[in-house]
Amino acid sequence: MDMTRLKREWLAGVLVIVCIVGIATLDRAVAAEPDGSATTLDTLYRPQQYRTLRDSSSADDLNSNADARSIEPGGTLVVAELEGPGIITHMWFTVASFDPFYGRSLLLRIYWDGAEKPSVETPLHDFFGLGHGAKVSYRSIPVSVESWGRSLNCFWRMPFRKSAKITVTNESEEYETDSFYYHINWQKREKLPEDILYFHARYRQAMPAQPGDYVILETTGKGNYVGTVYSAQMVELGWFGEGDDRFYVDGEERPSIKGTGSEEYFGDAWGFRQFYAPFFGVPLWEGYFPGDRGSAYRWHLMNPVAFKKSLKVSIEHRGSVFTDEGQHLGQFFERPDWLSSVAFWYQSPIVTFADPIPPAAERIAPYTVLSSADLEVRAMPAAGLEKTPAELTYLPQQPDARIEIDFEVPKEGRYQVSAFITHSVFGSRYQPFLDDKPVGEELDLCVSGADPFWVNFDLHDLSAGKHTLRFEGRGLSPKRRSMAPQGYAFGLNYLLLLRLEDMGGYHQVLKEQTGS
Repeated sequence: MDMTRLKREWLAGVLVIVCIVGIATLDRAVAAEPDGSATTLDTLYRPQQYRTLRDSSSADDLNSNADARSIEPGGTLVVAELEGPGIITHMWFTVASFDPFYGRSLLLRIYWDGAEKPSVETPLHDFFGLGHGAKVSYRSIPVSVESWGRSLNCFWRMPFRKSAKITVTNESEEYETDSFYYHINWQKREKLPEDILYFHARYRQAMPAQPGDYVILETTGKGNYVGTVYSAQMVELGWFGEGDDRFYVDGEERPSIKGTGSEEYFGDAWGFRQFYAPFFGVPLWEGYFPGDRGSAYRWHLMNPVAFKKSLKVSIEHRGSVFTDEGQHLGQFFERPDWLSSVAFWYQSPIVTFADPIPPAAERIAPYTVLSSADLEVRAMPAAGLEKTPAELTYLPQQPDARIEIDFEVPKEGRYQVSAFITHSVFGSRYQPFLDDKPVGEELDLCVSGADPFWVNFDLHDLSAGKHTLRFEGRGLSPKRRSMAPQGYAFGLNYLLLLRLEDMGGYHQVLKEQTGS
């Protein structure tokens, strides 16, 4: 018997049971009302004391497929204006945009009971557990992301007495949001319990992190802390998460809840690796090198942190640092990584935020984004190459085709080189080269669909001036469907250059410890 397979199937079964139990527990905890109108499997056969409604981007003409809304640069879309009392039970969004970082450029806000300022204010993808504008699929109980990071689902219960207003603002200065789709599912109620707490979510960042603990939340009132999304982009070689989480409840000078390391708080151990589970996970993890990105989540659904007067949540940002040669300088330095977070909590009274969120340009690392129009392209054979300002595509019709892409490096330095490479049902295998040297593994661009995926070509010391990425065809993918056309397709949307010297804090600890 294949014991590895048996163990994998057993773990999958346990995960399913945990998910079912967790969902039922969540429903009982936040959806059960004195009138008995809960929404669990055990109560579906009973009448519910509410009216089910939906606000969506659906066209007024029911025979039309024009269901998307656009958002111009700097514009705001009012997604929903709801009259209470009611409870939002599900929000779904998906986006089509040429902005490579629209997940950070689009800002989600929710206003309760006529407040002039929001109680939920966070970049769109950070709200759904993914920092850096990244697009990754994962599943947890209150939040799930599908379609390679494009289908965003939220099941947090959000009660309101008088009204709820949901908006999305496009803070990009350059890119229009071409298509924004949404569903807001909610329950219209006759009344709500007197002691309801309002849902809150707030984004913060420190880019780079400053001395002292990184503060995730400070609030006053009474309520329950229910979740954390924590994202980091490395600026030093090493492990960033040696720091402990700390919860100061009701004005404590010493935290009554304190951890043993960042990975333990997010359900992992001995560093991070990519995984997801119902209550915790690390959906994005690229590694321990400068420029690498990570995002982790922890949902306190089974153990919310209750507070009666106030709450402060913080985490140390300490870890190891290595030299470029691999020499270990130490394990517990304060690191100047680029940190961001979203805190999730319920509380009363409603609170809003005095300090504005940093603008979109400051929420994204200082990438140089090169579109198709910025690149000089050659292909052998030349037939099948098309280039538009937003994308270059190549259908060479032969397995050993090659495409060369020249780009300009503005300033000498150490660069992380990445690109959005199109994967599709017509894609095949290509080996990448940078300045005639192989970089990374052979790419298999065949997937069921057609989507640009982020591909990292690692770190390189580049001089100012012209450099060349080359992709050499290696034939059909083993994942190709037997009747699919043999197009040997290749496509590229953007080339991204991140100069590490432009990230505040790069080699800061190294210089402090070595004096060089």
